[in-house]
Amino acid sequence: MAAQGRKNVHGKTGVRFKTGWTATREKAMQRNVVTELIIHEKVTVTSGVTKDLIKNIDHLITLAKKNDLHAHREAAKILRNEKGGDNVKAINKLFKVLGPRFKDRKGGYTHQYKMVERRGDGAKRVVVTFVE
Repeated sequence: MAAQGRKNVHGKTGVRFKTGWTATREKAMQRNVVTELIIHEKVTVTSGVTKDLIKNIDHLITLAKKNDLHAHREAAKILRNEKGGDNVKAINKLFKVLGPRFKDRKGGYTHQYKMVERRGDGAKRVVVTFVE
């Protein structure tokens, strides 16, 4: 029996087992980006990541404004256990710095700034920062 080839893949018979971009990979990437944004207060991502990033960070800031045990546990489900500048963990910075900063604000905690396209593949990049 002859090998059935697939179009637009390498080799005569194509790729037999191709790993896809799964939902768990997407969730892990979002967790990483949200944690980096909290630690450094600025992150550069592609335009496809921006919508989910802003949704997640708005949810976390809302939890930080509540500042109770349930909010801490819900935020700990999302954030990575990483330390940033001055050896402060992301969850501590969220509840001790960002929560009080946005206490009187009802939403819109981030700004998006478009950048030039990435040189290698032409992906649209966006810088996401917190509102001052």
